Amino acid sequence: MSDSPPRGAERDLFRDTWVRYLGYANEVGEAFRSLVPTAVVWLSYGVSSSYVLADAIDKGKKARDVPSPEAGHSTRVTVAVVDTFVWQALASVAIPGFTINRVCAASLYILGTATRWPLAVRKWTTTALGLLAIPIIIHPIDRSVDFLLDSSLRKLYPSAEKPSSS
Repeated sequence: MSDSPPRGAERDLFRDTWVRYLGYANEVGEAFRSLVPTAVVWLSYGVSSSYVLADAIDKGKKARDVPSPEAGHSTRVTVAVVDTFVWQALASVAIPGFTINRVCAASLYILGTATRWPLAVRKWTTTALGLLAIPIIIHPIDRSVDFLLDSSLRKLYPSAEKPSSS
């Protein structure tokens, strides 16, 4: 979110406002996994997945509203929805959720073998480490997903239909 839109540019509700943080709900859920019921973690994935779906629909509507010849209209809308959905699903839900899950699992294991701290202290420490890891992993994951999609899925799009960088 540090990349604010240029002056006069339209603010994107899903990328330039607090709504973007809904995409990180599952990482927070994963960080708290050792302290909360599993249903809470799954709920956090529901919030993040809803964010991903809403952003994809929004980008499809914006692509639909761009005036153009009718021939490429449906292709542009489809590309916008698919690209946004895949990018967000990978960069906001799947990869960071897995990463925070593994960071927390590894730290809980290491704390269990390397310390004699009570379980509650180990769990809270694991949660803190998971939360602290979130801002560290975001940009590398975003750039990696950009590279992955640029190297694969985005090669399938007609050149005029390529979406702008996420």
